[in-house]
Amino acid sequence: QLQLVESGGGLVQPGESLRLSCAASGFILDLYSIGWFRQSPGKEREGVSCISRSGSSTNYADSVKGRFTISRDNAKNTVYLQMNSLKPEDTAVYYCAARLVCSPVPRGYEYWGQGTQVTVSS
Repeated sequence: QLQLVESGGGLVQPGESLRLSCAASGFILDLYSIGWFRQSPGKEREGVSCISRSGSSTNYADSVKGRFTISRDNAKNTVYLQMNSLKPEDTAVYYCAARLVCSPVPRGYEYWGQGTQVTVSS
């Protein structure tokens, strides 16, 4: 069974950090580019970041540039999203998803995880 599983979410205060993980099972992750998306209540799912299959290319939404870093460890079949200087507006459910080529929109991603909640609040 092909699966992506996110972990690492939680409740933090503004300015703190979290690292999300996206682990793949049932398929080889380095065959895919991996995107991180987030969705908060009443809003559309938005692209946060994406990393190419080799890891040589990354991109970020303007809202997270300079604060978030995406990386991958293909030996561990895992992609990470390091989130620093978190803000209340980063509060959302975060999802990872797989497709051949990075795209900032959800359409076209073949596999999705179940999501992990990130809450930034004082």
